[in-house]
Amino acid sequence: MSPRKSDSRDRMILSAAALLREYGASATSVDRVLAHSGAPRGSVYHHFPGGRAQLIDEAVALAGDFITGLIDAAMQADDPVQAVDAFFALWRDRLVESGFRAGCPIVAVAVETNDDAPQFARSAAAVFARWQEALAALFLRHGLTEERSRRLGAFIIAAVEGAVIMCRAEQSTAPIEAAAAEIHDLLLHTLRDSPDAGSGPRS
Repeated sequence: MSPRKSDSRDRMILSAAALLREYGASATSVDRVLAHSGAPRGSVYHHFPGGRAQLIDEAVALAGDFITGLIDAAMQADDPVQAVDAFFALWRDRLVESGFRAGCPIVAVAVETNDDAPQFARSAAAVFARWQEALAALFLRHGLTEERSRRLGAFIIAAVEGAVIMCRAEQSTAPIEAAAAEIHDLLLHTLRDSPDAGSGPRS
């Protein structure tokens, strides 16, 4: 594939992800992606023979990979509480920088009914599962049981996503700051005061 064609394909996927964050899946049309990316119309079915459904599915995968990478980077911190604090701060900063316009593209496809493209929901579920597993692995390394680690991972993702939605509605960082503070305190008690803390991973 020539650099020009590859660049066109990448631009379209990035544009689709950006549009999903701001406008949701139903408003992310091929025409809108072309206008946003500046890609030639003829490239759509060349790069995406599955059309709009394939384009959005790949945008979801790209966004999922990007956030997974950020989670993995944050998870390298020695202090798991600090790592989760950084994860919340990341989302807060993204909200502020976008003027509360940019939410989570994964939520954007998960909350809409897409009867013509049921793979969107499956793709979103797979991304959420990867994020939860990354967090669970962190807690497991710091002495929690596998079951508790998975529950905490799911709870944190749910709290972040819910807080992002509330922040966009309220045009304020207050919801995500409140969620971050409560989870910070929860993790302090769970990870530092638990008899399991510091004992190493358990199954």
